[in-house]
Amino acid sequence: MTRKLQFLDQPPIASELTDYDRAHLGIYLRLLDAQDEGAAWQEVAKVIFGIDPKNEFARAKRVYENHLARAHWMTENGFRALIRSSYH
Repeated sequence: MTRKLQFLDQPPIASELTDYDRAHLGIYLRLLDAQDEGAAWQEVAKVIFGIDPKNEFARAKRVYENHLARAHWMTENGFRALIRSSYH
């Protein structure tokens, strides 16, 4: 049985890599891939976060946008810190 990953509506906002980021790296990559493929945010929110936009439109959009923004932050900042920490 697979353990379902828990999500905050807003990932922690920090200028450094967080434990939350480390736990959600795969999700960040899935979000970036979905964006590159042109997937509709509604479908991504439902598949990745398990939030149905038909029932929780505002929350689904907020969770999607917040995590996508953090995923982009990771590509610009966080992955460098992750790589550096793997060598220590």
